[in-house]
Amino acid sequence: MAEDMTIESYLAAGGVLTNPTNVPPRYRAELMKLMATFVDSELAGAAGFADVINAGPGIKERIAAAKIVLEKTDNADRVLRIMGDFGADADRYANNHPWTTRLERDADIGTSRTDHDMRLAVFNYPLDGWVDAVAMNLLMGRAVVIQLTEFSMISYQPLAEAFRTITPIETRHAELAAEGVIKLIEEGETAALQAAVNYWWPRVAASFGSSSSTKAESLKEMGLRKSTNAELKTRWEAEATTLLESFGLDVPS
Repeated sequence: MAEDMTIESYLAAGGVLTNPTNVPPRYRAELMKLMATFVDSELAGAAGFADVINAGPGIKERIAAAKIVLEKTDNADRVLRIMGDFGADADRYANNHPWTTRLERDADIGTSRTDHDMRLAVFNYPLDGWVDAVAMNLLMGRAVVIQLTEFSMISYQPLAEAFRTITPIETRHAELAAEGVIKLIEEGETAALQAAVNYWWPRVAASFGSSSSTKAESLKEMGLRKSTNAELKTRWEAEATTLLESFGLDVPS
């Protein structure tokens, strides 16, 4: 960084940071929020899938669900270790909240979250059996890959590298969901899948946040975002639509 350049102008010009010592307070707050959201969502997601492992109709399906639980927990740990560099108590974090907690199935909280549990709102809803879990993973899997592709380019280099390691793992989770959908359709579960897709579509869409958010520009200046919420959501809608149509499923209106 040039001696006459502020950290803010350095970041706005595309610079990267590599350790917590020279991170500005506002940047630190947004970075911690991003990491907490990811860690809490992975831990809550893993907890949800843990509850449906034994609902898998066969050994392969149960292995796939168990693999997702293991790898999501490991992904959370990878980012949590970076949070530890900023002072987070990584050893106690996993017990900080009952990650299995869920709302009623018919609840509708939009994009709401709390300061103590930063999981994306979609992970507050319960899974309702195997077909429902596969449909949720199909839609949310694509959303996660799109979001991670975005976060793999952020300006805090250690976290960007962690996300680049995590992205292919989460991509495989989405692929496992697609394989599960194919098998369920072959077994005559198309109607149940469609009902599950109808339920999860708006809840996954809400995971991209408010389209009216005014923070996009400031996050771009800090190198913590390149796309707006609306742009990421539009990308997901296009990819998810193509995916559903390839299975002969309808896209919810």
